[in-house]
Amino acid sequence: MSNIIDQGKAGWNFDNSYSRLPDTFFSRLMPTPIRAPKLTILNKQLAETLGLKAEELLNEENLFVFAGNETPEGAEPLAQAYAGHQFGHFTMLGDGRAVLLGEQITPNGERFDIQLKGSGRTPYSRGGDGRAALGPMLREYIISEAMHALGIPTTRSLAVVNTGEVVLRENALPGAILTRVAASHIRVGTFQYAANWRPVAELRNLADYTIKRHYPDLENHENSYLALLQEVIKRQASLIAKWQLIGFIHGVMNTDNMTISGETIDYGPCAFMDTYDPETVFSSIDRHGRYAYGNQPIIGGWNLARFAEAILPLLHENEEEAVKIAQDEISKYTNLFKANWLSGMRAKIGLFNEEKEDETQIENLLDMMKQHKADFTNTFKALTVNKMEDTSLFISEEFVQWQKWWRERLERQDESMERSFELMRNSNPAVIPRNHRVEEALEAAVNGDLTVMEQLLNVLSNPFDYTPEQEEYCKLPAPSNHPYQTFCGT
Repeated sequence: MSNIIDQGKAGWNFDNSYSRLPDTFFSRLMPTPIRAPKLTILNKQLAETLGLKAEELLNEENLFVFAGNETPEGAEPLAQAYAGHQFGHFTMLGDGRAVLLGEQITPNGERFDIQLKGSGRTPYSRGGDGRAALGPMLREYIISEAMHALGIPTTRSLAVVNTGEVVLRENALPGAILTRVAASHIRVGTFQYAANWRPVAELRNLADYTIKRHYPDLENHENSYLALLQEVIKRQASLIAKWQLIGFIHGVMNTDNMTISGETIDYGPCAFMDTYDPETVFSSIDRHGRYAYGNQPIIGGWNLARFAEAILPLLHENEEEAVKIAQDEISKYTNLFKANWLSGMRAKIGLFNEEKEDETQIENLLDMMKQHKADFTNTFKALTVNKMEDTSLFISEEFVQWQKWWRERLERQDESMERSFELMRNSNPAVIPRNHRVEEALEAAVNGDLTVMEQLLNVLSNPFDYTPEQEEYCKLPAPSNHPYQTFCGT
C-alpha cells in the first residue's frame, strides 16, 4: 500500500471532489507500486502553473508520487467507471490502466485532475495488464505539449517515469507511467454509463457535478441541463475545427475519448497529416476510415448525439419533448463547426472580413492541394512568408489564378497587407510534430538518449515563431513505400 506524504514542500494541494459522487461512478484503489522508478522527464513549466515547486518534485519522495508508490496528503486514488461507443459499438469500459489521484488546486483556485496512466490493473482492466510502455507515454507527452503550444485545448503531461519493468506487447518493451493533467476526465462515456446502468437520480448527480465544475454560470439557468448540452456542443464544434485547421488526426474518436470540458484527450493513435488528403487515416485498427481526417467533424456530431441521448431524462420529463429538444440542439452543431472552421480558414489566408466567395475559394485551394499532393502545413507556411517554391501546386495554372483572386481579395480589405500577413503568421504554425521527427525522438529516448526529444520539444514550444532553427523541422520525411501507421493499446 502506498504511503501518505506531506504535501507542503512540493506544493501539492489535493482535493477529490469526484470521490463525493455516488460510489458507483468509480472504484477506490491504490496504484500498484513499482520497485525501481526513474524519472524520464518532468514538465517544469506545467509544474509551476499548477503551483508545484519543480525542484522539490525531483526529490525521491515526489518521484514516488509519479510512480504511484507514494500518495500526497488529500489524495483519494480511484479508477473511474464509464462506457463508450468504440468504432460505433457500445460497451462497458472504465479506467483500465489509470488511477486518478485527485485534483490539484492551484494558487489561483483552478482545479486539475492528476491521473497516473499505466499505474496497474483496475476493476475495469478486462484482459489488460494495466501497464504502459515508455514510447507511447513519451509520445503522449510530446503531442499533448505541442497541442498546448498550438493553442488547442488539451490534457497535458506533467511527468513520465520509467518503471524499470518490462511490459509485453508484440515485443518486450520498457514500462512507464505518465502523469496526465486535465480539467477533468468526465467524458461523454461517463454520461452513457450513468444513463445505461444507473438510476436517473445518479445521472442528475453527475450532471449537477459537471455543471458546477466546468460551467458554474449555468447553475441558475432556467434549464441548466439544456444549457449544459448547448455549451458542450459549442466547445466540441470549436475544438474539432481547431484540429482540422492544423491537420491533426485524433485517430480514435470513441465517445469515451470526448471530454465534457472540451479538451483533447487520449493520444494513442493520433498523428499530424503531411500530404493533404481528407481520407488520411493513420490508426492501424481504423480499417474503414471511420475516424479519417475528413470524417472528424461528422463523428464529432455523432458523439454529441450520444451525449444528448444520455441526458434525455434531464432535458424534459416527457420523453417525446426531450427528444425534440435534443434534436433541435444537435442540429445546430454542423453550422457551429462550419462557422469556426471557416473563420479559422479565413485567418489562415489573411482575411479579416467576410465575402460570399471566400468559402468556394478556400475549397478550391484545398482541392488543388489534394490534387497536387501538397503538404498541408508547408502550403500555408509558404503563403504566410509569401515565398512559393517550384512545387507542382504553386506552378500550376489553377493556383496562379487562385493567387490572383487572393491578392485582389486582400487588397479589398480595410486592413493593410502587413496586418494580413501578421494574422496568417499567428494562424499558421511553421512547425508541427512531424511523424518522422516524433518517431526519431522516441527511438532515441527509449534507447536512453533524451536530447533528440528535448530539442524537438523546444522547437515545438513556439510553433508560430518562424525562426531559422525551425527550418530543419519543416522538412518532409524521405519517400517510403510503407504508409505511416499508429497503434492503439500500447
